[in-house]
Amino acid sequence: MTAPDTAVLRVAGRPVGRYVTRPELPARLSPRPYLHPVTTLAGTTVTELTPADHAHHLGVGVAVPDIEGHNFWGGRTFVRDRGPTELDNHGAQRHTAFARRDPDGFVEELRWVATGTELLRERRTVAATQLTGSAWALDFTFSLTNVTSGPLSLGSPATNGRPGAAYGGFFWRARKEAEPPRVFTPDAEGEDAVHGRRAAWLALAGSDWTLVFAAATDATRRDPWFVRAGEYPGVGSSLASAERLAVPAGDTVVRRIVTVVADGRLEPDQAAALAGKAVAA
Repeated sequence: MTAPDTAVLRVAGRPVGRYVTRPELPARLSPRPYLHPVTTLAGTTVTELTPADHAHHLGVGVAVPDIEGHNFWGGRTFVRDRGPTELDNHGAQRHTAFARRDPDGFVEELRWVATGTELLRERRTVAATQLTGSAWALDFTFSLTNVTSGPLSLGSPATNGRPGAAYGGFFWRARKEAEPPRVFTPDAEGEDAVHGRRAAWLALAGSDWTLVFAAATDATRRDPWFVRAGEYPGVGSSLASAERLAVPAGDTVVRRIVTVVADGRLEPDQAAALAGKAVAA
């Protein structure tokens, strides 16, 4: 039986993802809901939870390292002129309720809270759709509304002085294997070539699986990709890349990422076809 605060995503009757809303985690990991394990249709797990190299990586979810100085990412905080620093500044995402919950998806309400104050209210919509006999799509949309009486700004280590570290937003910690995954976009290949750049989609191909991340937000709000392959396999969007993202009181930030989860190592033409099909589904 599924616990009332846990959702299991199914595609064609098969479980492909487990969503935990109230994880029991220490404060320094910035507790938040996450999807793990996420699997291919053949059953290969393509996420990791609290890995040894980055204990604050929690499968698939949303995390922001700096909201007005509060850490909603977990781990150390990058402080200008000091570097990564252990601070008692961690916030938490608190599940409020499922507005809808079905076998193939859900709509969830969350509160982003730090030092007892609610900063953001989120509506998160997640849906699973079968694409082929060996691939399915995870459609993930989050809407963050500033519920304070004043402006908020979202930052990243990059905006705080660490070049190349503009993580924050949607993030997928992928399965780590003996060899780094292949990473490519429609017109570039390799971590250095794709990291920090915008592209309609980005693929991460492991030994017998491929993830294709499609930027489904309208083109005017398409974020650069944050990519790691050599150190660890992870892909996310960068809400605050070159500068902090301002969110006036009452305003809402919306982002949508659709991820193809496929068995096998896809080639670029296959990845492109599935990405297009996933966004249109």
